[in-house]
Amino acid sequence: LPILFPQQSGLYEYKIYGGLADCPPELCADVYMDLDFRKQWDQYVKELYEKTYDGEKIIYWEVKYPFPLSNRDYVYVRECRVLDVDGRKIWVVLAQSVSVPQCPEKPGIIRVQSYKQSLAIESDGKTGSKVYMYYFDNPGGMLPSWLVNWAAKSGVPAFLKDMQNACRNYSKST
Repeated sequence: LPILFPQQSGLYEYKIYGGLADCPPELCADVYMDLDFRKQWDQYVKELYEKTYDGEKIIYWEVKYPFPLSNRDYVYVRECRVLDVDGRKIWVVLAQSVSVPQCPEKPGIIRVQSYKQSLAIESDGKTGSKVYMYYFDNPGGMLPSWLVNWAAKSGVPAFLKDMQNACRNYSKST
């Protein structure tokens, strides 16, 4: 799990490359894009929904943080496209934080102002998927080093395992 430490922000950027065995790319993309289903399998979701403001679909996501830290919330846009690259079908999801006056900050919750994510999913040539993700956010406030280390060493791999389990259960719930 290579982690970069950009000088300009002093914050981590994450680049993840992995595989999800027995989870075809179309299924992975469907699971990833399904906000209602994510509420069922992602234990860190406190609140998650999509609304349209001024003709643009906006996602609101509140993430549970461990006590005594304050929860964080995100307001962002996201888009999924299927690309054909030399005959290879690649699902690409892009997400980025936005400022929306109709989604004001809530007391006691820290708004993540800077969030960016890129996700690419393609077939592994068998029954699964190869997944590449770039992720950056500025969680605001002071985070203890143990939490940052947990995210890098345990949180991200656990998310991929949870995502794989969600893919296996998706057909049963839809």
